[in-house]
Amino acid sequence: MRFVHVEDFVHPNAGYQINLLTRLQALQGHEVIIVAGELDKIPTFLTSFFGKDNIIEKDKRFEEATGVKIIRHPLYAYYSGRAIFKPGLHKLIKSLNPDVLFIHNEDTVTGIKLLWDYKKMNVPYVLDCHMLEMASENKFREYFRSFYRKFVTPVILKNNIPLIRVVDTDFVEKHYHIPLSKTELLSFGTDTEFYKPDPVAKKQFRKELGIDDTDFVVIYAGKMDPAKGGKFLAESLRKKIKLQNKNIRFIIVGNTPKDEYGEEVNQIFSQSENNIIRYPTQTYFDLAKFYQTADVAIFPRQCSMSYYEVQACELPVVLEENEINVSRAENKKGLIFSENSVEEFRGAIEKFGNMPSEEFDVYKRNARKNIVDHYNFVPIAQQFTEVMIKEYKRYNLKK
Repeated sequence: MRFVHVEDFVHPNAGYQINLLTRLQALQGHEVIIVAGELDKIPTFLTSFFGKDNIIEKDKRFEEATGVKIIRHPLYAYYSGRAIFKPGLHKLIKSLNPDVLFIHNEDTVTGIKLLWDYKKMNVPYVLDCHMLEMASENKFREYFRSFYRKFVTPVILKNNIPLIRVVDTDFVEKHYHIPLSKTELLSFGTDTEFYKPDPVAKKQFRKELGIDDTDFVVIYAGKMDPAKGGKFLAESLRKKIKLQNKNIRFIIVGNTPKDEYGEEVNQIFSQSENNIIRYPTQTYFDLAKFYQTADVAIFPRQCSMSYYEVQACELPVVLEENEINVSRAENKKGLIFSENSVEEFRGAIEKFGNMPSEEFDVYKRNARKNIVDHYNFVPIAQQFTEVMIKEYKRYNLKK
């Protein structure tokens, strides 16, 4: 079948859901196309992490590696986390003649306009929702939710358009009045055959980095912007963290923003008393060896797909306390620290570093088992595909 995915922001080097899902659907034997916004109008805080130079060439390499074609449509602007496409997007999508159109993020301007054009598009839709309460911070959010309930929700419900929740919250029911019974819950996840423990790779890469086999290695890989806590991370590692009977090393992977905030983060890191190895942002396929080299992964603020990848590599995690992370860390998979508490953040790192090996091994096993049992994205991607095929059949049966 021909699946077209539409998304405001897509980068071929990222490890976002759309990158992994489309790759796996291509491996299932489907023809898969991504329609996304041009990167020139995307804000720096989004593009600085992966960069936007030579994006056409990077899109081509992504297609060669995955079989998934990326088509970019021009934008007027990118405002408040939403792309504003120039005219012609709907015409472009129709010209691709999809069997199913997958609209990522049902509450973007793109998603809303496509929903209003549902009858004219003459193609079955599948939607997904990534929204969490803690991520909905716009001061006009109550006005938007009221608008959505009145003018968008009825389109979804009247036409029985499938909506997939990728996080287990009641956000769409609470704020958009879409009953959970009318939705599917299919989680994020990762490819557990690609992200997995590898003692040989661990030993080899540690040797390359000059890290001893007995050193305790802590990793952070991700953005260094305010939303991800770049400055909090740097400040937390300013003073030396000491462990009992072993050395601690830090691997920090990710570019800082090219602004005053990023410069401050770099300056604080340069003053750290800890042994820190820094690497620029890595592609999804290059990250595995970094995780396989470490013992623990830390997340100073929000985390999404990277949580699944590090735990699949058998890394216990240190996470900020919020509505999602408490359940992620429970049953000895990680440790929680209070928001903005440098003391608790450092204390969690020290606790893991000084933990008896038998207890630490329990955390490692639980981390990997949780992902393999519940978040292996290979079967989850197949479930996404089954929802799309089911909607294709339902839509064409009623015609």
